[in-house]
Amino acid sequence: MNFTFRPLDPLTDAELLHSWVTHPKAAFWMMQDARLEDVERAYMEIAADEHHHALLGLLDGEPAFLMERYDPAHRELVGLYEPEAGDVGMHFLVPATDTPVHGFTRAVITAVLAHLFADPTTHRIVVEPDLRNTAVHALNEAVGFRPEREIRKPEKAALLSFCTRARFERAVAA
Repeated sequence: MNFTFRPLDPLTDAELLHSWVTHPKAAFWMMQDARLEDVERAYMEIAADEHHHALLGLLDGEPAFLMERYDPAHRELVGLYEPEAGDVGMHFLVPATDTPVHGFTRAVITAVLAHLFADPTTHRIVVEPDLRNTAVHALNEAVGFRPEREIRKPEKAALLSFCTRARFERAVAA
């Protein structure tokens, strides 16, 4: 699959994002009741934040998923673990579809990690998915993440997990 990335435009992309994040299958994104204006505002805040960035993943030039990267020393995980130099936090969302493609979500997370590790300053990727999201835990492990421990964030109980470049490369090669 031919994935590319582009910066998300909060105004132009808000309607598309709204349809993705409010879908019942996106419950772990915690925006089920968001209005279009709420989504627009949330992504305008991200666009203005030097420590948090949102990208659209494109498949053959068409929006196919959402990816966020953040600096865990400044966002999301402040005070919940001791960040190391080269740590990058990540979220991703594959929108629900009536015609799922087998292996698509794994291809997306693989592309996301490859994109993040393309930056030579990235040494480890950090995620904190909801404890109840067992599907993403399995997917994360398949691409090299190792759970470290449960943490409590204001909005959820989460599984703090890490993926090093070496573990990702071994998982992709397997």
